[in-house]
Amino acid sequence: MQASDIQWSQTEKSVAQAAFNQAYEREVQALIAEVNARAGDIEKLDDLWTLHDFLSARRHDLDGKYDYRYSVLIFVFARLVQEGWLQLHELEGLEADKLTKVAALTRMGSCY
Repeated sequence: MQASDIQWSQTEKSVAQAAFNQAYEREVQALIAEVNARAGDIEKLDDLWTLHDFLSARRHDLDGKYDYRYSVLIFVFARLVQEGWLQLHELEGLEADKLTKVAALTRMGSCY
């Protein structure tokens, strides 16, 4: 069965949405804290452009990572677990096969 063929129940959709939102909020809060720290170190124009470049790269990363299409959500969750933004137990409520796939992809390494 391909990832695009996976069916999601209403309960699973609720669990998935909550986990997705939680991971996103954690990463955004970490980014804000990092930007605040970096902004305090700006002393010259080059420092400002460095911060701009950092923000542009992070925006690109976030926009690509947080994809809530059900056809790719298993891979998104595996990546978020790998990166530490999500814990497997936060996905409890998904069917066992989905949890198994997320766990296996997490152990495999790169999910993206």
